[in-house]
Amino acid sequence: MRPTETVAPSGATPRDPVSPGRDWAQDLAFDRAHLWHPYAPIGGSAPPWPVVAADGVRLVLADGRRLIDGMSSWWAAIHGYNHPALNRAARGQLRSMAHVMFGGLTHGPAIDLGRRLVDLTPAPLEKVFLCDSGSVAVEVAIKMALQYWQGRGRPAKRRLLALRGGYHGDTLGAMSVCDPVTGMHRSFAGVVPTQIFAPRPACRFDEPWEPAAISECARLITAHQDELAAVILEPIAQGAGGMWFYHPEYLRAVRALCDAHDVLLIADEIATGFGRTGRLFASDHAGVAPDILCLGKALTGGYMSLAATLATTEIADTITRGEAGCLMHGPTFMANPLACALAVASIDLLLSGDWQARVRGIEEQMRRELDACRGLPVVRDVRVLGAIGVVETRSPIDPEWLMARFVEAGVWLRPFGRLVYLMPPYVIRPRDLSILTGEIRAALSEA
Repeated sequence: MRPTETVAPSGATPRDPVSPGRDWAQDLAFDRAHLWHPYAPIGGSAPPWPVVAADGVRLVLADGRRLIDGMSSWWAAIHGYNHPALNRAARGQLRSMAHVMFGGLTHGPAIDLGRRLVDLTPAPLEKVFLCDSGSVAVEVAIKMALQYWQGRGRPAKRRLLALRGGYHGDTLGAMSVCDPVTGMHRSFAGVVPTQIFAPRPACRFDEPWEPAAISECARLITAHQDELAAVILEPIAQGAGGMWFYHPEYLRAVRALCDAHDVLLIADEIATGFGRTGRLFASDHAGVAPDILCLGKALTGGYMSLAATLATTEIADTITRGEAGCLMHGPTFMANPLACALAVASIDLLLSGDWQARVRGIEEQMRRELDACRGLPVVRDVRVLGAIGVVETRSPIDPEWLMARFVEAGVWLRPFGRLVYLMPPYVIRPRDLSILTGEIRAALSEA
């Protein structure tokens, strides 16, 4: 038997080991009738799997099965689940307060988190805006860029240049800089602002640099410099838009182009921040500092939703001198104390251990084990960077079949399009990682 520890047959009646009196059949019927899930219709053909607990790198289903998590709950739970240090931080903060408004008030957890973010990020980034989610962090970054140029007396600089294959979130401004084909531009045509898009960087991370890779981006920045407020990109590793890893020299070239043409650079490190690519921030691969930096996902270790947008002192001061006199954004749950306390604990936990060695070990193992997928007829490409492993198929494979196949094998993976990918918690053990890579290979062999 595979190490799923407790196995129930497919379609078995849930027997919740955590809350045995719960009627999951009734609950799932309500879920399917009333609850939306991400990018899925209400009452879709495949019901969701109910999770009743999580510990380490395992999710416990209501029927008792235990799944090895290869997703880190959309890349956030870098320390795994139910971590004692993060649990202590949550309990400790709850003894004083779970929430207080940030308007006109402040508190220790926000100050402690702000100090850590300023210390960890490149020197020019000294001003911190703490917000609710990654999408909001991008919205705040866009507002910062627009208000900066208004403060500089150049309101015509109000468009953004983004990269094809990118993903930056689901809110209106964030949607506008996602890939125009695979994003949601068609569904919201006429409402989403029209931005400028450069081709996806063609030069791969692990190949020799090709100067021609930056030529079209350079042309677009030069041609539109008078109306460009900023370039926004995911440094080095594009995430949900295509899981593509590009050459660090491309990022250096974009930084130089922005400097030469008076355009801000926004780095969206929501998916890549806090070690996922093997460096603390993906921009570190290129030695580049952005003007504005977006962080999220792993910020609290997956415990709560929290994000941050950092900017230079020049940007903050220019916005303050502008007509509004302040940055025009202020979420109700801005700098939530419980989330900030968890973020401080997560950052301290990450930095107190040898996270680089763990990520390097995950990378080396995934390179070895996923390489066996290259010879499969359905596979087009395999690529690995840090704790990100991607198998790209030649055509889409039914995701519902794949997910059900993975659950039956005792692993949790959520492929999309032509991509089957791994972003495991950093604490995963080699044996569990081998089960994940083995099941990807086995499922694609069947496909």
